[in-house]
Amino acid sequence: QVQLMESGGGLVQPGGSLRLSCAAHGIIFSMYTMNWYRQAPGKQRELVAGITRAGGTNYADSAKGRFTISRDNAKNTVYLQMNSLKPEDTAVYYCNAVWINGPTYWGQGTQVTVSS
Repeated sequence: QVQLMESGGGLVQPGGSLRLSCAAHGIIFSMYTMNWYRQAPGKQRELVAGITRAGGTNYADSAKGRFTISRDNAKNTVYLQMNSLKPEDTAVYYCNAVWINGPTYWGQGTQVTVSS
């Protein structure tokens, strides 16, 4: 059974930092491109950052310079380090696993709230 389990969300003040983690179970983690998406209330889900199995990364313009995605294949875990957080970063953050030869998987999400 495939599971993607996000953790690390919470309430943080503007300018603060959080590190999200997503632990994958039931997949050959190293074969997958891993992504972080987010969905704010009333908005569509959007891609925040992605990391390929080779370690290449891409970021939404809103995340560039503030967020860093990384992966640890030995721990089957992908991370999203978020710095200089803004109220507009408030959303549910989802982990996503993509492999060209298989289905796409999603986690249940973790809430990030940026507020003073």
